[in-house]
Amino acid sequence: MKNPAPRNRTIRLSQEEENRYKAKLVRLSGRTTRSEIENKTINQDFFDAAEWLPSSFVDLLFVDPPYNLSKKFGSVTFARRSFDDYLKWIESWFSRLTRLLKPTASVYVCSDWRSSSAVQAVLEKHLIVRNRITWEREKGRGSRANWKNCSEDIWFCTVSNNYLFNVEAVKLKRKVIAPYTSDGKPRDWENEKGGGFRLTHPSNLWTDLSVPFWSMPENTDHPTQKPEKLLAKIILASSAAGDWILDPFLGSGTTSAAAKKLGRRFTGIEIDPLYCCTAEKRLELAEEDAAIQGFAEGVFWERNTHPRKNESGDNKRRQASA
Repeated sequence: MKNPAPRNRTIRLSQEEENRYKAKLVRLSGRTTRSEIENKTINQDFFDAAEWLPSSFVDLLFVDPPYNLSKKFGSVTFARRSFDDYLKWIESWFSRLTRLLKPTASVYVCSDWRSSSAVQAVLEKHLIVRNRITWEREKGRGSRANWKNCSEDIWFCTVSNNYLFNVEAVKLKRKVIAPYTSDGKPRDWENEKGGGFRLTHPSNLWTDLSVPFWSMPENTDHPTQKPEKLLAKIILASSAAGDWILDPFLGSGTTSAAAKKLGRRFTGIEIDPLYCCTAEKRLELAEEDAAIQGFAEGVFWERNTHPRKNESGDNKRRQASA
């Protein structure tokens, strides 16, 4: 591998780090207590681990499964299949997750346009489907013969009608375009350093996310890494401090890292050992820096609008809120 550019902050592991983090990984082979998996990374196929997990311990389930595309994830390759076979595959693992959920739990499941209808069909069988979030994944090349694909979906569901949704925690701070006033005073907005800003209610269309890239400190070599800001929105909206978050397709550890930074308990399951080690390194880094890009002073900021002209966050504020 070539030496990275000076500003490349992609998280990578030395051999010493990989050996050290591997020793911290968990593998289940029998009935497991909650304390044994609290804030742990399980290096195992979810199908092998599922039966050993305790019942009714999850407050928030986040699932980012392979989409119905042929793609290589580290040491594992996922092959595209027919719609019916993909739907059956989703049902095969999702049916094992329902036992783990508390009656008050919330569930978020990611998909792209090809897999979205199959995901919805399975979720409708098991949960109350409440919304479909669409977020702008502004990355990748354009197409000469089709519309550029730059959006993905996240299905928001609950187990029951008794669930948490903290809307105040996930309002978006936007720059005011039309600064209306009443008697010379701002109406529904505030004049701050850097301009006028308004806190707006979160919608199911998210255009304020930056897909991790080489100069961001959260970036890894995982091909479908989600932004920490995306997970922070979900965690703050649908869990309280100390709640338990499960990610059965952890990848490089974004869910666990964001959960740790925001003061939640977590369990992540990932089949690829190198991604598990990357997740462990991110958890270690989170102890030194609890910043989440795009989340500062306790609010989410529209991209490129923070007065400091960066989205590094406010560590002290975040640590206090955790």
